[in-house]
Amino acid sequence: MTLMATPLEAERPLYFGEGGELFGLYHAPGGRAGKAVLLCAPLGQEQIRCHRIYRQLAHALAAEGMAVLRFDYYGCGDSAGASAEVDWLRCIADTQAAAAELRRRSSVAQVVAFGARLGGSIALEAASPAHFAGLVLWDPVLDGDAYIARLDALQDELRVDPKRFGAPRPPAAAAGQWTGFAVSDRLRRQLAGLRPAPVPVPALLLDSLGPAAPRPWDRLGLGAERVRTLSATPWDDLARLEQAILSRPLIQAVANHLREPA
Repeated sequence: MTLMATPLEAERPLYFGEGGELFGLYHAPGGRAGKAVLLCAPLGQEQIRCHRIYRQLAHALAAEGMAVLRFDYYGCGDSAGASAEVDWLRCIADTQAAAAELRRRSSVAQVVAFGARLGGSIALEAASPAHFAGLVLWDPVLDGDAYIARLDALQDELRVDPKRFGAPRPPAAAAGQWTGFAVSDRLRRQLAGLRPAPVPVPALLLDSLGPAAPRPWDRLGLGAERVRTLSATPWDDLARLEQAILSRPLIQAVANHLREPA
């Protein structure tokens, strides 16, 4: 499949939100936007690893005539705040603000949200208050307790990894972190209770978890035709923790889905 290209304007950096504390990049199509897509990033190391593919996806969708906004939550990326200040409810509120900003800039009322990992979970939680018309979810986190346990284990593996450190770091040296990012007790408590409800809008789920990973997709209330399987993504591979997540099939699957008539 070859993505159709149209002349594009350069991505536009912008600040928005009540105090202008949120940073985003608006990707305008070459002409009038037919659809609007909000890209909801994951958190922490997964946000860093997904940065390139989110940019590639934004350009691909803009080339298809869609208006796209990718943005950073408060405490993430180029938005105000520090990683220890990331708050789950604030992420949902920031997503609502980003959806409103995308509607204002694109003049498109119906916004579809895309999100990977916790970005998918945030899009799910924000679907009703942000009035999303649809969702595309890539390996969303649906069990907060299991996710916390995996990040804690990964952090401990990282702490004693001989390929990164000449000697194991003491537990205190890595306390309050997940793979190099400070995490607050508040965010841990918020994620511990994470159990997203069934999707309230039409949704597509893209599954690229490893073959042994649990798949609680049934709780989303999706039919089998709304789940597509992609090659496994190394989310939890310690040896590839600093490598970007790249997937051309992912970009193609999202573009094909959003190209379909609403």
